[in-house]
Amino acid sequence: MVRLKDIAHHAGLSVMTVSKALRDAPDISAATKVRIKGLAQQMGYVPDSMAQGLRNRTTRLLGLVLSTVTNPIFARTVSAIEERAHELGYDLILAHTLNQVEREEACIRRLLSRRVDGMFIFPVYRLGPSAPIYQELAQRRTPTIILGQRAPFCSQFINVEADDLQSSFLLTKHLLELGHKKIAFLCGPISSPWAQERLEGYRRALRESNIEADDRLIFTAGTTIEEGEKAALQLMHEGVEITAVQAVSDLVAIGAANIFLNQGIKIPKDLSIAGYGNILMSEHYRVPLTTVRQPKMRLGAAAMGSMQQLLKGEQPEPLRLSAEIIVRGSTGAPPEIAVVGASKS
Repeated sequence: MVRLKDIAHHAGLSVMTVSKALRDAPDISAATKVRIKGLAQQMGYVPDSMAQGLRNRTTRLLGLVLSTVTNPIFARTVSAIEERAHELGYDLILAHTLNQVEREEACIRRLLSRRVDGMFIFPVYRLGPSAPIYQELAQRRTPTIILGQRAPFCSQFINVEADDLQSSFLLTKHLLELGHKKIAFLCGPISSPWAQERLEGYRRALRESNIEADDRLIFTAGTTIEEGEKAALQLMHEGVEITAVQAVSDLVAIGAANIFLNQGIKIPKDLSIAGYGNILMSEHYRVPLTTVRQPKMRLGAAAMGSMQQLLKGEQPEPLRLSAEIIVRGSTGAPPEIAVVGASKS
């Protein structure tokens, strides 16, 4: 292993001068810095980040806690955080909660044991007003950014989120403007603020169009393709009259659309369907999906910007970013006769 004193010996300089040159210290000439850095690279010198961390009381590590990296909604946000972190000289440690409260606590504790300089968290939402692990994070004053809406248990932290209420409102307005009045909504987990905002956006758009929201058209669907399929089967079983379906996410919309298409229902001729998130699959689905394009890259970049402020001892403001509607082939004018139980009348 090449050490600083090896480089100093070859350069004919002191170890202190070599160390300062590699750290870009202002009292070392530019020519000396170039010569030392070139020699260090030629000799294969790799800085000891642990030793540097002990000196600076930093680790140059950031933790990122999310449900699972296989969820396509996270991919671009994580990519944006990692890209900016890399530029700033930080490494990212990923931890997966699998949406389990106990595992989330274990993940956060492991990252704390690694002495990360800061932490990004996609929370496991719960209905309780407090959570011990989040109280501990606050007491430790660990720089923490919540990725998504804040809930009572994590309200003490800065967050970066998409404006789910407004974008869901606009998506329902799109369906209303096409002429739909009987719109089913496949909603997400009751404990998740983002799911509740999307449901409220749907209700608000109906109210503004003087249409009373019908609870018989609202179905619990979770977050996955399989849960979307189950919700569509329940909708069909209950025999409600609808001409359109708005889903809490693209995965739920795709699951529901699978059931409808397999029943011979034509999308959008017989039934319109819209999702939320604009994952890659939505554009390349059997019927390209009308959806909301979440600002995933912007969310990641904004989160890293807020983290930089926290690491400097500054106090950033919570950020709420707008999204946009992407209209594709899955939505169109309603049929003359409403679909009954999601089967053609």
